[in-house]
Formats: sequence, structure tokens, C-alpha cells
Amino acid sequence: MSLAVANRYARAFVDVLVAQRLDAAAVLGQLLGFEEMLRESAPLRNVLFSPAVSPARKRSLLGKLSAGAGLPAPVRNLLLVISDHRRFGLLTLIRQAVERQMDERMGLVRVRITSARAVAAGQRAGLEAALARLTSGRVRCDYEVDESLLGGAVAQIGSTIYDGSLRGRLEALGEKLIR
Repeated sequence: MSLAVANRYARAFVDVLVAQRLDAAAVLGQLLGFEEMLRESAPLRNVLFSPAVSPARKRSLLGKLSAGAGLPAPVRNLLLVISDHRRFGLLTLIRQAVERQMDERMGLVRVRITSARAVAAGQRAGLEAALARLTSGRVRCDYEVDESLLGGAVAQIGSTIYDGSLRGRLEALGEKLIR
């Protein structure tokens, strides 16, 4: 249910971003910054999440914070709507849904790559080119390091996982030997 609600907010917000031709990366950075501020400030969380604080007081605080941070009107308005509907608990889900929808509209496929060690820039370019051929589109890769893989990498595109890790190969070999 909460994911469906987050997707509705995100869809409307992305429509506004596209209509106003705003820089999606900058807006996402601003949303992430506000999310971090909310996570780090217990008093701010208390005010915005508390039903005891009046909506007018929350709106006033959000207006001041938005002006101080230089947030564009669409971001400020999104925060006000989220506040009015007591949905600040969904802010992270909403931001993630905005990212997914912007990627979709730009024809990007998001890929999560987990490797045993940090992937060098030259290797990243080759890996991204191979993934672009595989998906027949442009890719946006998020890199993570997981030393338990021992070697190699795992690429996840949506719900599909391509396991090229040494750990994965050893597990597959072990299953063959058991059979």
C-alpha cells in the first residue's frame, strides 16, 4: 500500500519536473539532502511527525527550511503536500520512486553491481558497455563492494541476477558435486 502511495506522489512530482524542465539530478539531490537533514535532526523529525503540532506550524517551518536551503518551488510544494497528508514516513520511498520514474522516462535501466573489490574506471566503462548491449538500452550502474564474493561480480537488473562471482561459481560447483 505504501509503495503504491509513494508511486502516486512520485508520478505527479515527475510530471511537474518534466513540465517545468527542471534538472532531475539536482532535484533528487535536494530531496536526498532534505531526507538526510530529517534523519539527522531528532527535533525536526519530532515536529514533522507529531500529530500534536498543527499543520500551519509545520507548513511555516517547511517554508523557512525550503527558503534557507534554496529549494525550488516544486520541491517545497512536494514537502508541503507530504506534510499536509502526514506522509513524511514515505519520503525515502517517494524519492526512490521519483528516481525510478525519471530513469524510465529517460530510457535508462538501473543496474546494481556488487563486486569483491572496487571496480576501476576502465573496467566500469567496459562493464557498462556490455550491460548496455545486454539490455539494448542505456544503463545507470550503482556499484557496491562485498568482499564475501571472493572475486568477480554480480549484476542485478530488476529481478534478474547475473552471478559472475567466484563464490557463486563455487556454490554451483558444490551443487553439481552433490548431485
